[in-house]
Amino acid sequence: MDTGTLQGQIRELLKGKKAILLVHYYQRGEIQEIADLLGDSFALSVEAAKTDAAVIVFAGVHFMAESAYILSPGKTVLLPRPEAGCPLADMVTAEEIAAFRKENPGVPVVSYVNSSAAVKAMSDVCCTSSNVVKVVNSVEGDRVLVVPDGNLARFAAKFTKKEVIPWRGYCPVHHLVGAEEVMAVKARHPQAVFAAHPECNQQVLALADYVGSTAGILQFAKETRQKEIIIGTEQGIFYPLRKASPEKTFIPASDKMICETMKLTTLEDIYRVLDMMENVITVPEEIRAPASLALRRMLEVS
Repeated sequence: MDTGTLQGQIRELLKGKKAILLVHYYQRGEIQEIADLLGDSFALSVEAAKTDAAVIVFAGVHFMAESAYILSPGKTVLLPRPEAGCPLADMVTAEEIAAFRKENPGVPVVSYVNSSAAVKAMSDVCCTSSNVVKVVNSVEGDRVLVVPDGNLARFAAKFTKKEVIPWRGYCPVHHLVGAEEVMAVKARHPQAVFAAHPECNQQVLALADYVGSTAGILQFAKETRQKEIIIGTEQGIFYPLRKASPEKTFIPASDKMICETMKLTTLEDIYRVLDMMENVITVPEEIRAPASLALRRMLEVS
């Protein structure tokens, strides 16, 4: 079956099932083309909760589908590829948070939305890459733990007087890109500006003209007068970048910046889960309720 036909059949299924398709910026281009909502992981869940859709299909990874269920427990949430996980989210557990709290009583815990529901439930408040500084500054006390991304924590520490304790986690797609690699790309494109995600390591961020979330990078690319932009995040973002600014040239900071688990999902997977109503994601209420509180605290801060 050709791509266009399959896309059309998925759209028909979505309509018939009263379903909505959420697609993360890092998904394949042919999936982004048919999204009801396209965006960053948490923003998608927030917008989906506002709709009257009975079914949410989340083209993303596991923690994203969990967040959608946490905010919309009355909806059916489907994940096209249940094995699509996140190495960063897997780098911290609820048990480790519990142990930290025992050793550091009173120190608030901020969890990045790129974490499991169980970790969110153990946290005081959640954050995204765009609001991490505001969230860190909102919690009480002079010290705060930010999990699981150490690079995001170190980035936030530059903009607060608080002591930010970074966790040892990292996103392999962003963290493993080296400054020498980026400098080589910059040397080949001396007129280009460089936009990087805060999950990149500090040496790479020091080279950036702009540091921000995926949505922030999209906005920066749209507004800058520069015609060449080096992009320091997962290459799925090139689809919306080129769509929004076809007159500009977008250059990957590294050819390695591809998330294999994000690319697992195919159109065939989306069609199948909708047709069979399988791969339903739920979160036990004893975890969902405190995780929801941590997410809603973040929304109040933002």
